[in-house]
Amino acid sequence: MLKIVTIIGARPQIIKAAALSRAIKGGFADKIKEIIVHTGQHYDANMSQVFFDELGIPAPDYNLNVGSGSHGKQTAAMIVGIEEILIKEKPNAIVLYGDTNSTLAGAIAASKIHVPVAHIEAGLRSFNKAMPEEINRIMCDHASTLLFSPTKTGYDNLLREGFNPAAKAPYSANNPKIYHCGDVMYDNSLHFSTVAESKTNVLTKLSLTKNKFILATIHRNNNTDEPERLNALFKSLNDISLKYQLEVVLPLHPRTAKLLETNLTAENLAAIKANSGFKIAEPASFLEMIALEKNCCLVMTDSGGVQKEAFYFEKPCVILRPETEWVELVECGAAIVTDANETRIKSAFETLYTKGGLKFPLLYGDGHASEFICREMLANL
Repeated sequence: MLKIVTIIGARPQIIKAAALSRAIKGGFADKIKEIIVHTGQHYDANMSQVFFDELGIPAPDYNLNVGSGSHGKQTAAMIVGIEEILIKEKPNAIVLYGDTNSTLAGAIAASKIHVPVAHIEAGLRSFNKAMPEEINRIMCDHASTLLFSPTKTGYDNLLREGFNPAAKAPYSANNPKIYHCGDVMYDNSLHFSTVAESKTNVLTKLSLTKNKFILATIHRNNNTDEPERLNALFKSLNDISLKYQLEVVLPLHPRTAKLLETNLTAENLAAIKANSGFKIAEPASFLEMIALEKNCCLVMTDSGGVQKEAFYFEKPCVILRPETEWVELVECGAAIVTDANETRIKSAFETLYTKGGLKFPLLYGDGHASEFICREMLANL
């Protein structure tokens, strides 16, 4: 029996973990024992508990309850808690997702006591080390034994960083194995897209009409904490809404909601409040986000996960960041990077909204990445 410890802490990781947990339950229950550790990095009930309930993920075996704090304080608390659990449970491997502080903490704790790391979403790079996420993903990759990249681009990034594609077993942090395996989030989106139609009434709740609204998400620190950037983003969204007579739906991260009154100009805030088509909503559950993504006309986001989900449902995307780790979305013309530049945002929206014949090739695997990951962990750990 392969014993793994899965570390989750933020909304996207909880969702990604659902795919692996489902694969284990569906075909590997007699071969893999999964222990789930929630670091408590996101502890708001709307941002965490609802996803466990809705996606049928097993309740965490441990919750570290670290809460918010500075990067150092938060990561340090996680390292201490994760190390204690690894020593107690003695797993064959630790499974880490993405690029959060929970990911970094898991990689450091495990590598120090020689527990093999399996990193799901390996190889992604924004090439901007000012982003905490970039540091987290690089550090995790270089402490990992098995690296599962969702894209060819990610796999190629690992090759450029010196990973050996011809490595032979037995694998270790000194002799890691790299894979291009497809994306567990694509697995999830295929699985839950039909479920979302019957299990959520978010379109009715928000009085939305299919293909007549823009879905927007804004949560990254450099967008929310810098007034100039936040004002440019909200003014762009509002101007586009009014010009094209489209509603904007913005499920708002709790931290961002608190900053609107202080960081938006009085003029900008008043204009948004005066536009009945600008709908600031509570944080959306995963199934609600699926329904919103499937039924909107276009997505505008600074979230890496939402960029991909838009692509899965063949929706064009305006990326409200200076770069993206999902470069293939831009290369195939389905997304445009604008940063928080008002002129570029409006131009990108017009291009994507009015242009027909956008291509959405199958970039993220066959919908069975989770099963592939389970098989490879069994074979090599």
